[in-house]
Amino acid sequence: MARSSGVREATGDLRLESVTKSFGGFTAVDDLDLLVPRGSFFALLGPSGCGKTTTLRMVAGLEQPTSGRVLIGDTDLTGSRPFERPVNTVFQSYALFPHLTVRDNVAFGPTRRRVREAGALADEALALVEVDHLASRKPAQLSGGQQQRVALARALVNRPEVLLLDEPLGALDLKLRRQLQVELKRIQTEVGLTFVHVTHDQEEAMTMADTVAVMNHGRIEQMGAPAELYDLPRTAFVANFVGRSNLGAGTVLGRDGEHLSAEVQGTTVTVPLSRAQAREGAVLFGIRPEKVRVLREAPEGTGDDVRGTVLDVSFTGVATEYLVRLPSGTVWSCYEQNLDVDPVDLRPGDEVWISWNPAHAFTVPLDEAEAAAAAEATG
Repeated sequence: MARSSGVREATGDLRLESVTKSFGGFTAVDDLDLLVPRGSFFALLGPSGCGKTTTLRMVAGLEQPTSGRVLIGDTDLTGSRPFERPVNTVFQSYALFPHLTVRDNVAFGPTRRRVREAGALADEALALVEVDHLASRKPAQLSGGQQQRVALARALVNRPEVLLLDEPLGALDLKLRRQLQVELKRIQTEVGLTFVHVTHDQEEAMTMADTVAVMNHGRIEQMGAPAELYDLPRTAFVANFVGRSNLGAGTVLGRDGEHLSAEVQGTTVTVPLSRAQAREGAVLFGIRPEKVRVLREAPEGTGDDVRGTVLDVSFTGVATEYLVRLPSGTVWSCYEQNLDVDPVDLRPGDEVWISWNPAHAFTVPLDEAEAAAAAEATG
């Protein structure tokens, strides 16, 4: 009983130390070290099977590590059961009790723990997520977005040290999902709890989180602020998974002051050394689609450029996407914002020049599999 009480009262940063989780011969999480500062909004981002949900389940106590430790502050949670931990989870499935009212659903936890004024705490939590006017309804009378807010209130009412969000918006339509992204960030800021959000949706992670960790094959490939991950990826996987990138395999030719030059599929390009994760030998050169300009005439200036042929033009509302085939056969994606100022009237088959500022380019270590996946996605 003393251990359970001590675990439940743990406070501080969430830490994972050398955590590995294996299922038979498959390693889902591989020697993971992670620090989530107390009071932060943290996102674990990655594709299905990367280990993010297994990591969350180990923090929740639903799985135990094969090796390593899970801690909050200096308190070791490893081996403790879910109900003993100061951790609550909000699932995509909501998991509300259908026979109870909204208010009783939210008050369920405090009532079971014999907390005084459980009903008042439930009312406060419902007001926080802005569904207090639905307190007397049953879950079946609510929309999906309303049910998700109730599920969040039910977790928040316990004031956990860490709140885990397991793909909580995955079942909602796009407009509602974006609305709740803003609401979740507001709520996290207001209550000041540690939120750990697991998702495969990079827009969702980048919209809400202070820090994003990109997972792949049970390991963290890169971790940092959303803008940092997007602007300066360190691996081909991150460059492809967080947004889209035009990537091309090349070879470094040399350095010129604070820049390196590389030959990429027949074109010489330059990259600032500060943006070059790979600086010698074989590299993967990258530039984001919105950083590339599409021109009818050869550009004048100091930027890098190459000639190509328009393959496709797609109007997406705020922007137009051009797919341009380069002499090497590679297809690049280029976004032009629709400003109605001298629009470029292009059609498939037109000859164009694409140009970019070298200050926006980057290099990462060459990963043949990721380079092939990028080429297949755009080609």
